[in-house]
Amino acid sequence: MKRPDLTLSPHKASRILVIKFRHHGDMLLTTPVIRSLKAAMPDAKIDVLLYEETRAMLACHPDINQIYAIDRRWKKQGVRYQLAREWQLLSTLRKQQYDIVLNLADQWRSALITLFTGAPVRLGFNIPKRRGVLWQHCHTRLVSTDNHQHLHTVQQNLSLLDPLQLETTDDTVGMYYAEPDLQRVTTLLKGVEKYIVIQPTSRWFFKCWREEKFAAVLQALCEDGHTIVLTSGPDDKEREMVKKISAQVLSQEHVISLAGQLTLNQLAALIDKADLFIGVDSVPMHMAAALKTPCVALFGPSKLTFWRPWQVKGEVIWAGDFAPLPDPDAVDTSTGERYLDAIPVETVLAAARRLLA
Repeated sequence: MKRPDLTLSPHKASRILVIKFRHHGDMLLTTPVIRSLKAAMPDAKIDVLLYEETRAMLACHPDINQIYAIDRRWKKQGVRYQLAREWQLLSTLRKQQYDIVLNLADQWRSALITLFTGAPVRLGFNIPKRRGVLWQHCHTRLVSTDNHQHLHTVQQNLSLLDPLQLETTDDTVGMYYAEPDLQRVTTLLKGVEKYIVIQPTSRWFFKCWREEKFAAVLQALCEDGHTIVLTSGPDDKEREMVKKISAQVLSQEHVISLAGQLTLNQLAALIDKADLFIGVDSVPMHMAAALKTPCVALFGPSKLTFWRPWQVKGEVIWAGDFAPLPDPDAVDTSTGERYLDAIPVETVLAAARRLLA
């Protein structure tokens, strides 16, 4: 069987599918791939396949033609229902007659879907744990991951485009929202136009800073004359953490809590108009970096090489500069340990004041 001419395919491609099954932040960091493809092939229609719960991250992206999704809640309706919905999705994807499929994921499901599309050009990563005949068969070309340990996730994703030999690639991460999202935020803020957004929570609490330390930063910034908008995810534990922080701040009139009240796109609108964002290693931190909002990002035992905010306009404060941290691969994600507590309040406050000056 003749191998597809990958150097000519990009110029002829009219339909492209990008597949990624991961978390919200991972989806945001795929946007440079989408942006690069659209720049190289402006007339091509670029579709994305993802998990339904992450749709919001790409829902307003101007370069995406169509978003398809696997809803992991399907399995709650029973095996027959799940199989019927997945077969319907597979059939729909095959009918699109994609010219190029880019599998950015490492799951077998994504590889088999890549194969099922029937696209003549199917690119995937040569992942050590997936090396074998079937993984190879699902793709027409596998891209080496040998240097990925030294690359940011954005750069890892972009490396999948190498076989296409595009003239240029664009590594800009893009977060988008719609006008109704901004209108909703404006309504909730009730006339407040200048503010700092602080997102102290993550779904993994080992990534969080102690409530007392965040409260001390809030208090100091309120005394400086700033209005603080506190945000969090909808989870009860996150909202409770925000309550504990807010309760310790004396200047309550300068604190607005929107914890658990915003969609991701509304949160993007809020962050976009803020004077400053302060937060831990989480999706909102990546959103702030993408939106070019001045940002103070607090990191603990995460892989900075992979996950530091890309093209951040601000400062990254790593707990490892103040105390020993465990290997990220050895961390028990359910632990109650607050590794970020090694970061002094004064360090965060000084960074915030520098960016606000």
